[in-house]
Amino acid sequence: NVLFAGRLLYDKGLTEFVQCAHRVRKELGTGVCFLVAGEPDPGNPASVRPSALAEWKSTGDVRFLGHVDDMPSRLSQCDIAVLPSYGEGIPRSLIEAAACGKALIATDVRGCRDVVNHETNGLLVPVRDVDALARAVMRLASDRPLRMRMGEAGRLDVLDRWDERIVFRETLQVYEDLYTPSATAGK
Repeated sequence: NVLFAGRLLYDKGLTEFVQCAHRVRKELGTGVCFLVAGEPDPGNPASVRPSALAEWKSTGDVRFLGHVDDMPSRLSQCDIAVLPSYGEGIPRSLIEAAACGKALIATDVRGCRDVVNHETNGLLVPVRDVDALARAVMRLASDRPLRMRMGEAGRLDVLDRWDERIVFRETLQVYEDLYTPSATAGK
């Protein structure tokens, strides 16, 4: 099972994910299941158009789950987490997937490459490159030991770098470093 989790926005690489699903299923058959957890964001100009979503659903290459309340359960049923985004901050969906021990595939853009260490906890592919995305999915789909090694490496990385206590402590330290008491305080 290959999972995309996020808002249904074109700039999250959803078109490429759907095209990748078609290519992989054509090559490997229906044994690889592509899932999308998330909903459109109508207030966002990059939101997937309802007509495109209807067309994608009709092909049967991707199963659209809508909003998922229990992501840990959904992630436990998946093998690979994919985010073919055009640009990110720090993608929470990849951190959560890594925390659950899943191999990652993402685009080689800021944010994604902060979470995905190529060939260690996942694979990085060029932006908008459906062929590279499909090759990465097929590689991980056909190599369970590699997926398992990457998933374990990702989990250890999350515990080492992304645990919320570490992030909160580092954020607080930045604020403390920047804080200068005002000379007029208390007047």
